[in-house]
Amino acid sequence: MRDRITAALDQIRAEEGLKARTNDYLMQQIRTGSEKRTMPGRRPAVAILAAACCLVLFVCVAGYRLYFTATSAISIDINPSLELQINRFDRVISVEGYNDDGMALAQQLEIRFLDYQSAIEAILENETVADCLGRHELLSITVVGEDEDQSLKLLQGVQRCTAGQQNVHCHSGNAHEVEAAHQAGLSFGKYQAFLELQALDPSVTAEEAGRMTMREIFDRIAQLTQGVPQGEGSASSSWHGGGHHRGRHS
Repeated sequence: MRDRITAALDQIRAEEGLKARTNDYLMQQIRTGSEKRTMPGRRPAVAILAAACCLVLFVCVAGYRLYFTATSAISIDINPSLELQINRFDRVISVEGYNDDGMALAQQLEIRFLDYQSAIEAILENETVADCLGRHELLSITVVGEDEDQSLKLLQGVQRCTAGQQNVHCHSGNAHEVEAAHQAGLSFGKYQAFLELQALDPSVTAEEAGRMTMREIFDRIAQLTQGVPQGEGSASSSWHGGGHHRGRHS
């Protein structure tokens, strides 16, 4: 560094004494700065700054993981089947379709990061879902989660959102069935309905259930259990609008 400073000063036409004094001053500043950086008294400040940076990084990473960890889920099935992953703050962190119609609906919806009630309202207002309900299809909304308190709160919120809606069935599901449902290629809400149907008709496969609407599944269940003819007035006769709850807890 001394050579670079000397070379630079040589390019300046100035009195030799002035050049020498300037050179000495610059070298003194360099030595002083170096000493300051290595003074023991400076080390605690550097350590504190480093610790603060580590703490900020830790908080950011922990906060990110906390926010993007699902603690509950909501399955929404009518003809489109999809699932909403919900975090501990009751926010939607992912939306996934479980059939072709469900995947198309998931692409349309802009509900990620919304609170779950706003997300449910947006789904009910979606043209595809509204059209299905207008044709008297049955909408099943299933809530599951390891945290029973949160699951109950979500279920109650969903019931409030669907109050007054016809042909909407809200209930809790079994969290232990979620993995099996996904392995079968079904949302856990439709999988639960499939298990009920299969218990009555063992010949029904998960693949067949996946192609059925929720109305078709529940009409078939009603036919097998009650002898009720299939059609608009069968399974839906026991569905009394939004908020109908059949408890099946995780």
